[in-house]
Amino acid sequence: MYNKARVKVGNRYIGSGEPVYIIAEIGINHNGSLEIARRLIDGAIFAGCDAVKFQKRTPELCVPEDQWYLERDTPWGRMTYIDYKRKIEFGGEEFSFIDNYCRERGIDWFASPWDEEAVDFLEQFDTVLYKIPSASLTDKVLLNKIKTTGKPIMLSTGMSTIDEVEDAVDFLGSDKLLLAQSTSTYPCKLEELNLKVILNYKQRYSEIPIGYSGHETGLAPTFAAVALGACFIERHITLDRAMWGTDQAASVEVQGFFRMVGNIRDIEKSLGDGIKRVYHSEYNSLKKLRRVKANSVV
Repeated sequence: MYNKARVKVGNRYIGSGEPVYIIAEIGINHNGSLEIARRLIDGAIFAGCDAVKFQKRTPELCVPEDQWYLERDTPWGRMTYIDYKRKIEFGGEEFSFIDNYCRERGIDWFASPWDEEAVDFLEQFDTVLYKIPSASLTDKVLLNKIKTTGKPIMLSTGMSTIDEVEDAVDFLGSDKLLLAQSTSTYPCKLEELNLKVILNYKQRYSEIPIGYSGHETGLAPTFAAVALGACFIERHITLDRAMWGTDQAASVEVQGFFRMVGNIRDIEKSLGDGIKRVYHSEYNSLKKLRRVKANSVV
């Protein structure tokens, strides 16, 4: 039995019978620059995306203390890891701009909170949903914090066993839940994408919309995910894959996003409803080429 569920997100639904919901994951590809973030939002709008997604961390809670003072080279010079994480993290002023700008431009936005303080921070904005990143799938304290907001939840399942996925789904409940197949390697090898898990999820969780969060280079696997029935697609967006940052190489540039969205919309049209029929456009060919004529044409 295949998935027929829908979840209301903002002013629309994600799920069976609905257009694929396409998310441009900005994440931390803005590198701490609000101007880059604005350009990425503009790029997502140009491409025809439904939403942009950011990440929100409290560095002191998310970076293990034994890594705080390890030094690394950055575009801003050599600095400790904790200072680097602080530098690229947006605060209230930046997210207020993002919230207002996205509302003015008519695109949904939301974020992945990586800790409980980040949830409290994001609650000041009426985002359409929360995304639980793959790394947090087993973090019951964080899952519970997000669940208590009452917002729809998108759960990514990279680096997780099926038992861990089952446990997280049971804990969160299927109401307002969206589930994404993902592999947490940046970029990911084609042979490790395991897109058929989408079919597994659709059969296992008939009440939950299933999607795909991809980190591969190229677009073909994303198109395959749509053909397999993914209700939502998330890919990282960047201005330039050669930019500084751990996610840039697994991202899609704006022109690539534009082609991806257009091709996804074409795939949606071409999939049809699965009911075999003879179309009126075939009638002339039928008349010309078939010796024994069909009885009905639609």
